[in-house]
Amino acid sequence: MTRAWLQRALPKTLLARNILLLIVLVMLSQLCALAVLLHYVQRPRVERAATVFATYVTTLDSLLQATPPGARAQLTARLDARTQLPADAAVEPPPSLTRAYRTYQRNVFLDSLREHLPADMPALWQSEGGQRLWIRMHAPADAPHTPYWIALPIPEDAQGNGLDAAILLSLGLGALAALTGYVIQRHLNQPLQALTQAARRVSAGETPAPLSTDGPVEIATVSNAFNQMTHALQQAEATRALMLAGISHDIRTPLTKLRLSMAMAMPDGSDSSFVVAAESYLDQIETILQQFMDYAGSGEREAPEPGDLNALVERLAGDFAGLGHEFELTLAVLPAILYRPISMMRLLMNLMQNAIVYGGSGLAVRSWATGEAVYVAVGDRGKGLSAEELEQLKAPFQRGRNARAHSGGTGLGLAIVERIARLHGGSLQFHAREGGGLEVWVVLPLIPGPATHPVPPGRPRPR
Repeated sequence: MTRAWLQRALPKTLLARNILLLIVLVMLSQLCALAVLLHYVQRPRVERAATVFATYVTTLDSLLQATPPGARAQLTARLDARTQLPADAAVEPPPSLTRAYRTYQRNVFLDSLREHLPADMPALWQSEGGQRLWIRMHAPADAPHTPYWIALPIPEDAQGNGLDAAILLSLGLGALAALTGYVIQRHLNQPLQALTQAARRVSAGETPAPLSTDGPVEIATVSNAFNQMTHALQQAEATRALMLAGISHDIRTPLTKLRLSMAMAMPDGSDSSFVVAAESYLDQIETILQQFMDYAGSGEREAPEPGDLNALVERLAGDFAGLGHEFELTLAVLPAILYRPISMMRLLMNLMQNAIVYGGSGLAVRSWATGEAVYVAVGDRGKGLSAEELEQLKAPFQRGRNARAHSGGTGLGLAIVERIARLHGGSLQFHAREGGGLEVWVVLPLIPGPATHPVPPGRPRPR
């Protein structure tokens, strides 16, 4: 419970956490230094001042006691002695955070002074109308019922002048240290931000520029390791593309020769059912080879261009309509976005082909846009699959239970779609369609980055 609360309370970014830690450490060190200063330096100083002041007060009290009545009147007049305590002297100052140190020092002085004075000589600190200390002297022997209240100046050591400036200076240095730490942390975070952006470009299928290996050793080591990883991925990608191209060429060449040999070997007028079946198998092999090549390529080397997705959807819908498959189109106005035309055509074609093969009816394509992303949804009225099965279909060589009756596939169709969507910084989502069936959403952000998941508008404008 405590750990979960701590995780929620801590800032999410490393920069904010380091700055918070630095501020806490600086403030803690300043508080510890202030506590040491008050307890081991300032408190003994104030207590010493109270002891000296108490000696002065007792000496003055003894002098008043020993002064003859005639001379005592002149002395008390010079000391501004009063028989009644002024009303301002009994007023306690209101508590204030800005006066916390002065209040503490005042209490230490008064407590120490009262320890050294007789119990029947009270002392009051006047804050209103000027800082003064009122002491009640003993009544003289010839007038035992008229004690004197005398106002004395407060010792300099008891007022704490100059220490306020030291405290403010200490707080200023703490703030300066926190600001310096913030600037240093921001400087250290720049390579991490560059690493994050480069990693996102790699995950999107792009090739980022090598990261700088300057700066601290730890950051340089991470950047160098990332550069090596990127170089290894590029080599692996080139090797894979070369291998698949070689496999495709080496397999398609004998397939072509086999087709030609079969056509030349069969005499005229013979049963052609074997030839038809064999050519059907050869077509399936060709389709499987093409799917492997599509999955291996997925358009990484194709340059993105600005364009309207609705135009591409309408063109594909027209092509399918020519084959006898009608798609209901509900297309909203979309902003122009950057996409790879051939790869995006392959993505939409695969989704529409899957809807025809596995859905069969209720074929529909709709599009809409938000302030952050563009959406294209391809739907059908086929039997829905569970969420777990739909997520598994994104992985290569995975086929749904509704695809068992269909031959010729490799389970790469949705994997190809997923890779192309991620190549554009987007994502592929599965949603249950209202009224039954399935909808596959292609989410393409207007600004490359993590795709969002808002709810689509209820009735997009038809076209």
